[in-house]
Amino acid sequence: MSLQERLSDGAYALGWSTVKKLPEPAAVRLGQRIADLAWKKRGKGVRRLESNYARVVPGASPERLAELSRAGMRSYLRYWMESFRLPAWSEQRIRTGFAPKDVHYLTEGLAAGNGVILALPHLGNWDLAGAWVTTELNTPFTTVAERLKPESLYDRFVAYREGLGMEVLPHSGGSAFGTLARRLRDGGLVCLVADRDLSASGVEVSFFGAAARMPAGPALLAQQTGALLLPVTLWYDESPVMQGRVHPPVEVPETGTRAERTSVMTQALADAFASGIADHPEDWHMLQRLWLADLEARPEPAEGEGP
Repeated sequence: MSLQERLSDGAYALGWSTVKKLPEPAAVRLGQRIADLAWKKRGKGVRRLESNYARVVPGASPERLAELSRAGMRSYLRYWMESFRLPAWSEQRIRTGFAPKDVHYLTEGLAAGNGVILALPHLGNWDLAGAWVTTELNTPFTTVAERLKPESLYDRFVAYREGLGMEVLPHSGGSAFGTLARRLRDGGLVCLVADRDLSASGVEVSFFGAAARMPAGPALLAQQTGALLLPVTLWYDESPVMQGRVHPPVEVPETGTRAERTSVMTQALADAFASGIADHPEDWHMLQRLWLADLEARPEPAEGEGP
């Protein structure tokens, strides 16, 4: 294990062991302080976040982009402070910590018995949304996590999410798709963060007017299993309660090849994601390259990425 990997593992371990013991107001202030310091340093992650916001808010002045990136870092650190504290939250705090709209799409889909896929972008706190589903709806689900280095850090994230009631599969290894399909055929729930492709098989979409690639998995699973595919967007307001919306189902086209149907469905997901991101750009935590034009340059390290 390299020194950087040991430092990363130690930092996350310290976060989970220490931050969750802080009173909530103290954790909020600490997150804002760390966010502001990181923003002032203008490292790669902050600069990339600002560059991504420039695509989301075309024509924004440098001053507006600086405001957005500062707010974006505060939102990103709110995600981390909440995530570090989630294992210590009571069931009541989890239930009252998220107020999603149009949940009937999800509950009706589960009641139909054909399985449901929730697809989300890196907006807000997807871990809190997941904890709300397992707590308020009493519905377990399966998700996928990127393998991290060191392995001990990946194990920490798996243990953390399993502690919140999630079944976590590794993104690599090739067996995740089959397991997800089985869970859906059994009428289960699958939740996938799906605005950034981590494979070589992504689907090209138009995203804020430029080409990007997004995962094919949600659309392929819906076609193969008959499960309902629902986009979800999340955002913060000024309160301690995260907001969210379950969007109408993405339908499987009646005609076309599998590739053509997958393309249409993934574009529909991208459009739903874009609507939520455009409304709340500061809550989109995309500190990496995403658009194809940006990926033509040498890839950046995944600095500050939330697994």
